[in-house]
Amino acid sequence: MKKHRFLIISAFLIAAFVYMTTKLPFVRRFGDFAPVGRLWSGPNVARGAGLSSDEVNNIEIYKNAHTATVNITSTVYRRGWFMQIVPDTGTGSGFLISADGKILTNDHVVSGRAPEVQVTLADKSRYKAEVLVRDPTNDLALIRITPKKKERYLPLGDSDGIQVGQKVLAIGNPFGLEGTLTTGIISSLGRTIADERGRELEGMMQTDAAINPGNSGGPLLDSQGNVIGINTAILGPGSNIGIGFAMPINKAKSMLDDYSAGRRYQRPRLGIAVVYVMGDLAEAMELPAEGGLLIQEVSASSPAAAAGLRGPSRWVTIGLNEVGIGGDLIMAIDGKPVDRGDALSRALSRKRAGDTTELLISRGGRSMKVKVTLGAALD
Repeated sequence: MKKHRFLIISAFLIAAFVYMTTKLPFVRRFGDFAPVGRLWSGPNVARGAGLSSDEVNNIEIYKNAHTATVNITSTVYRRGWFMQIVPDTGTGSGFLISADGKILTNDHVVSGRAPEVQVTLADKSRYKAEVLVRDPTNDLALIRITPKKKERYLPLGDSDGIQVGQKVLAIGNPFGLEGTLTTGIISSLGRTIADERGRELEGMMQTDAAINPGNSGGPLLDSQGNVIGINTAILGPGSNIGIGFAMPINKAKSMLDDYSAGRRYQRPRLGIAVVYVMGDLAEAMELPAEGGLLIQEVSASSPAAAAGLRGPSRWVTIGLNEVGIGGDLIMAIDGKPVDRGDALSRALSRKRAGDTTELLISRGGRSMKVKVTLGAALD
């Protein structure tokens, strides 16, 4: 009987121990309460992360665009110190604009004498590329591969309608890390910067979307997935500090149209240097308050000189800058009012050598229209 009672008590104690260690959330250990089981909490029912509409937009654009973004390797053979032939290799990005393998990129990505250009697609397939046409002044180039199948390509948007503050997305291969997406906004428009060769690039879009070495030539997209710019440069040496620059896509369209029509591409030239003035500054110079582009220089033997446009008659110091006054003020170009500093470069991006442009100018308090036949730029 005692043995039977002992077994009953033992069974009860074992059952109590099991209940305490499996059913209760805490057990006492070393004088403290410690949790039992997993050390993190979460929903009882597994479900996908809740994505905002902006996140969904980013994801959809990336899915559609990253397969059309390519990695470009360009190799130029040069002579070393001991006259030996050594390869000089650079990398960048580009993007397909047609299913048959035409790719837009920066000129500096494929620059050099007789470069060997290789393109790697998102599926890791590799092709040799041919350089079709270049526009060094705008740092643009069109190259071509011969793919085995029709490839996904990106639609080109309209960079003239871009506004400061709108969202943009950059895709490229920074530091060789292919298919990288960064996002940001348009920080400013109409910037002029100098490239590695000291040549001025006009009408650039500034963005805080991270752009790093290797991004050059990749697409800058709007929230609809259209290419509005070509990622071109960053401020200062090294990696991104939040100030990147993209060439507006409309500057590439004339080059593409000429190539499609079988014409030799010639960038148009007017032959003037200007500064944008408006408001109080314009009135202080005794110019119309709505302002415009004040001519600072007219190049000799240029289309502008042939049309009779006038540069400054004297120079004054305003703040820390010396400004020429007394010259013509361009107030409208082809009927569109000048409301931005890059109005001239934007207008010329839709032109080619030999086209005519009409300028509304203010000279000596009088308004007049001047027609100028554009020449070819000396690249």
